[in-house]
Amino acid sequence: MKLTAKQRLFADEYIKSGNATQSAIKAGYSPKTVRSIGQENLTKPDIKSYIDAKMAEIESHKIADAKEVLQFYTRVLRKDETEPEKVMRPDGSEEIVDREPLLKDRLSAAKELMKRYPLNDPVVQAQLRKLDADTRISEARAKALEDNGQDMETLLDKMLDTITKEDNKDEPE
Repeated sequence: MKLTAKQRLFADEYIKSGNATQSAIKAGYSPKTVRSIGQENLTKPDIKSYIDAKMAEIESHKIADAKEVLQFYTRVLRKDETEPEKVMRPDGSEEIVDREPLLKDRLSAAKELMKRYPLNDPVVQAQLRKLDADTRISEARAKALEDNGQDMETLLDKMLDTITKEDNKDEPE
């Protein structure tokens, strides 16, 4: 994008104010033509694409990225993040103090962090396998209840045998 210094200044001022005439004045265009120059500049492809690119950049900075979110959760977990809270003094007046995160807030932050960093701990993996097996058993029971004409005990026994065999395959020897 080849913009003159005046065009760049116009575009930067337009991004701040959203007013083409005022932006043309601040960019140093002739007072007699600022109204038409301002509108004309907004139709020029180079100026328009410069403004669009800068606006997109500004918008992207307003949205938190994953790293920023993780840093926030970590600050809450470590009690580095506080929030103002009104507290009544014994004399009846109010005071605003910075309150540290409550235990429930810290636990919630820890859970959110752990969702993003799964553990390779064998105990956790065993618990996950057990949850998976329990889920499959529940699904098998539900399926068996839906199939009214079949012998439920036989079906459940088959499903449990299959699950047990799969779980035994997953366990290290």
